Amino acid sequence: MELVRIGCACLIGLVFAVSATSKLRDFDGFARSVPALVPAWPGRARLLATTTTALEALVPPLLIAPPTAAYGFGLAAALLAAFTTAVATSIRRGRRATCRCFGPSSVPLGTRHLVRNGALLTCAALGGLSPGGLPPAGGIAVAAAAGLVGAVLIVALDDIVDLFVRTP
Repeated sequence: MELVRIGCACLIGLVFAVSATSKLRDFDGFARSVPALVPAWPGRARLLATTTTALEALVPPLLIAPPTAAYGFGLAAALLAAFTTAVATSIRRGRRATCRCFGPSSVPLGTRHLVRNGALLTCAALGGLSPGGLPPAGGIAVAAAAGLVGAVLIVALDDIVDLFVRTP
């Protein structure tokens, strides 16, 4: 189970690092997109964007050290639950908010984003519930590589789906 924790830490850590970095690269664009996703906060969009980005940036360093990994997984799970709720609410209300999770995008939020967030939430829960410990180096390398490959696939999900699904 230690290998599950390591793989999940690599996957969640890289996904949150890419997400926070992409938001910082176009922070004004991200802040402008917040009211479409969370309309209850129109006057506080910049504050919510700043808080979201800061919390996302906090997840990867928390996941590095075993004593703080549980906090990193817990913070990731809380953020993912909030993101999933916001996405589901946006979809249910028929808003055409775009996914700016990993930078500027024209892809509207949809079921794929709920599935992605569910998978990430499951990974955060598995990582948080897995025991700490130090497995053999070979196992660490394989678990880390699997987590990093998974993270790349998650980050590129919209592009991958667009390769296989034609939209009219």
